[in-house]
Amino acid sequence: MGSSYYQFCPVAKAMELLDERWTLLVVRELLEGTEHFNDLRRGVPRMSPTLLSRRLQQLVRAGIVERRSDGRQVRYVLTAAGRELRPVVEALGTWGVRWVGELGDEDLDPSLLLWDMTATSTTTPSPPGVRWSVSCSRTCPSARASGGW
Repeated sequence: MGSSYYQFCPVAKAMELLDERWTLLVVRELLEGTEHFNDLRRGVPRMSPTLLSRRLQQLVRAGIVERRSDGRQVRYVLTAAGRELRPVVEALGTWGVRWVGELGDEDLDPSLLLWDMTATSTTTPSPPGVRWSVSCSRTCPSARASGGW
């Protein structure tokens, strides 16, 4: 957990855990159904693996996330306390759209967009005979996208 605010206030106590950099973005990814470490990394691509590991450990210790291992792979799953953060994260997103202002070019990350599209796509089968395709094109090269996708 982060440093204490030393206040007898539930908001201050919650923020001692949740206001550390990247923490709520990790929770956002878990709320979207991501469970594996490498998939979480794709959802927060600018977060170092070491810091992601540290944040997950903090969330496990706080009872927000449960670490499950079947011997071959590890999954991170939100507990009831973690799932209760959904309206908080959604409200922050709504507030951000309304009050933060426009996004700039530096906020755009095509790889993250495609990852989010893949991670949040429905798995409901299309009706028989219906096929879908998605086409993406970039009109402006980006130094960040030099790795390709």
